[in-house]
Amino acid sequence: MTLTGTSTLRQVVEVVSRALHAHGIRAVLTGGACASLHARGGDLSRDLDYIIQGRVTRAEVETALASVGFTRHGASYAHPRTAFFIEFPAGPLAIGDDDLVEPVVVRVGRASVLSLSPTDSCRDRLAAFYHWNDRQSLDVAVMIARHHRLDMRAIREWSLREGH
Repeated sequence: MTLTGTSTLRQVVEVVSRALHAHGIRAVLTGGACASLHARGGDLSRDLDYIIQGRVTRAEVETALASVGFTRHGASYAHPRTAFFIEFPAGPLAIGDDDLVEPVVVRVGRASVLSLSPTDSCRDRLAAFYHWNDRQSLDVAVMIARHHRLDMRAIREWSLREGH
């Protein structure tokens, strides 16, 4: 699949995730892009955040992303024909103070994408609301809850540990 100016978030996630996997890079989709997928809310996010699992060099990441047209610009990677960009925040994979997060595999087009579970993606958006008063993140957390059965007990217990 070739990315264009009309490529959707789902299409970009599919292309990027397949490229990373093809180059032996284990990376977990997190943040707003992951939440957008779980919320079924379209292109709510323009950045794709992946947390790399294991030892991977910058050169390996650049080779994988170059294979689908992305180049590095500072701390992010951009594509000349799409408005989406990619970032690799420092790990470990965590939500608030919880660093025992286990990724799940979700299907996006023809790709198997490592991502946060719907429950963890909801917690991630709630963390943005709790710590930065980001109301849009709260709205997205509610959208995720409307589309998935979440572990509300885990969310409640985690929220209390986070002080909310």
